[in-house]
Amino acid sequence: MLQLNFIQENRDLVIAGLRKRNYKEEDIIIVDKVISLDDQRKKSQSELDELKAESNRLAKEIGNLFKQGKAQEADAMKANVADIKNKIKELEDGFKENQEQLSNLMYQIPNIPHASVPMGKSAEDNEVFKDWTTALPTLPENALPHWELAKKYQLFDLELGVKITGSGFPVYRGKGAKLQRALISFFLDEASKAGYEEILPPHLVNEDSARATGQLPDKEGQMYYCEKDDLYLIPTAEVPVTNIYRDVILNENDLPVKLTGYTPCFRREAGSYGADVRGLNRVHQFDKVEIVRIEHPAQSYKALNEMLKHVEKLLKKLELPYRILRLCGGDMGFTSALTYDFEVYSTAQKRWLEVSSVSNFETYQSNRLKLRFKDGKKNTLAHTLNGSALALARIVAALLENNQTSEGIVIPKALRKYTKFDIIN
Repeated sequence: MLQLNFIQENRDLVIAGLRKRNYKEEDIIIVDKVISLDDQRKKSQSELDELKAESNRLAKEIGNLFKQGKAQEADAMKANVADIKNKIKELEDGFKENQEQLSNLMYQIPNIPHASVPMGKSAEDNEVFKDWTTALPTLPENALPHWELAKKYQLFDLELGVKITGSGFPVYRGKGAKLQRALISFFLDEASKAGYEEILPPHLVNEDSARATGQLPDKEGQMYYCEKDDLYLIPTAEVPVTNIYRDVILNENDLPVKLTGYTPCFRREAGSYGADVRGLNRVHQFDKVEIVRIEHPAQSYKALNEMLKHVEKLLKKLELPYRILRLCGGDMGFTSALTYDFEVYSTAQKRWLEVSSVSNFETYQSNRLKLRFKDGKKNTLAHTLNGSALALARIVAALLENNQTSEGIVIPKALRKYTKFDIIN
């Protein structure tokens, strides 16, 4: 979340950020509510400190009076101390209520968009930052979408997934399963080559972890919840991997921290329906390799560019046409300061499929995480970043569709040492 002193000192900037995110004026009032509650908190704290100091002073004085044999004067003063303690109790109760209100409001204020974030209300307003579309394949006239290819070559089974679990849980089989495993290994190996430490984290997290990275309370409706155990299935490896450093103070020379992790991801995707969610376009369980970085604030945007180049390299090696979008204020995630989305072109469907989001959260997550580093003599909040490198379901969809030929589906050269086969036929 944003820091209270930042909101106090940068009121106009925070309000401008909410406007860039298309918040309504009646919702922007939350900023002044936070400032007002914080002012009340400071005033109450000052009054509490004064009353406690006075109570302590009187307690000592009463003790001295008793030592001097002035019990009558001491007893009279005790009544005054009792009044002060009652006032302290009232102030403490009000202070606690103030803190709860303030905390609830703070969780409702999103991150402030970076200056480069374009204005816009929805995905249609995102800015094409870069594209590599010269490799658009020419498909045969009878080209099939990936869900038809899956049936033809027995690669994954959506109906069997419905039988076992429910809609949105595909069962991969045969060469389809091997292709999944090959992609995971390829992505992890490429991340390791780029200096990321591999992590295999838990697939469920507690509420503190989900709240620390911003999934709660913003995305509560999208997460699967195990009520009996009070645990959440992870929507991305970002959550457990980043939480490794919750409540940690790093040394400056520990930075940067570069981590990668493979996990299955679980998302309810409530309200998803229509042609755009056919096949693997949108599922409730999918595999993904995530990259996470913890950076010195002065280096985080350089790190963001390095992450973009890493994801680009993966897509080029997979020979997939892609483009990079810089998300507008209205389409950007709640916790992000700047997000780039990677999309690959699905030639059979004639549409773009999102396969990665790469974001800089600046101090928004680290403030919740209490993730700091020693900057000289003081502790400073680090910057956190993460990105998909990559999400498999739509990558598989694009690979199947774009590489279909009359002989079968050709495997990109970069994957063949992992699949152990060159073609699916």
